[in-house]
Amino acid sequence: MASGDQKFPPQKQETQPGKEHAMDPPPQAATKEYKPSNKLQGKVALVTGGDSGIGRAVCHCFALEGATVAFTYVKGHEDKDAEDTLGMLMKAKHGDAKDPMAIPADLGYDENCKRVVEEMVNVYGRIDILVNNAAEQYEATSVEEINEPRLERVFRTNIFSYFFMVRHSLKHMKQGSSIINTTSVNAYKGNAKLLDYTATKGAIVAFTRGLALQLVNKGIRVNGVAPGPIWTPLIPASFSEEETANFGKQVPMGRAGQPIEVAPSYVFLASNVDSSYITGQVLHPNGGTIVNA
Repeated sequence: MASGDQKFPPQKQETQPGKEHAMDPPPQAATKEYKPSNKLQGKVALVTGGDSGIGRAVCHCFALEGATVAFTYVKGHEDKDAEDTLGMLMKAKHGDAKDPMAIPADLGYDENCKRVVEEMVNVYGRIDILVNNAAEQYEATSVEEINEPRLERVFRTNIFSYFFMVRHSLKHMKQGSSIINTTSVNAYKGNAKLLDYTATKGAIVAFTRGLALQLVNKGIRVNGVAPGPIWTPLIPASFSEEETANFGKQVPMGRAGQPIEVAPSYVFLASNVDSSYITGQVLHPNGGTIVNA
């Protein structure tokens, strides 16, 4: 995964959420070079949007580190990706970890988030790690193209769900638990063609910092990860064939990142051994883009 020239085959998916199994080449959610060390042994983790992309890689690394893992996906759109991820997690789980679980849900609505949390707690009894990761994005050349239904949809998925998931998970979390929110490099540098998406990602940064202060006295840490251009199903589902083919070339490393290059940041923030003195912060796996964090 060194720096250098990279070009993806032109491809376009017509609907969101995108499908990982239809991508060429498939994103890298795992690598033999990753060496787990039981950092999350005995923990119970919930990852939203965990069926593909960064979410899949995070789920897999968590399972390798000994955690019991549940994730959400969109039924009818991501069924195969969810099945593939469950298979990966079953092979990765070890120790006293329980079988992984995939929960279908549209997380843009409070009642659905409540159901997800209740379903998970009924099986596993608690939540030690919550990863808010679900997202969607659409291009627009002008703010005038972003109508109210689209704006509401993007905000529901990208930031409303984060509030709702935390709101219902907190009663099942205790001291030593961790919340990790996925934001984006776009929150720091802006993106003219992804204005509504970028606005939600900025909101996630502020949400992370405020929530960290609110929960610090409870011993619950809240942090974020702001990936740069990462090869996930969101890309062919959002951009034109030409944009997809050249995706990631603009960063100093000259290429897009892979999900497995981002997932260890989540392991670090979830592990009290590694990051017990870190809260309200954001990590930046972004290929060398300099941001004002």
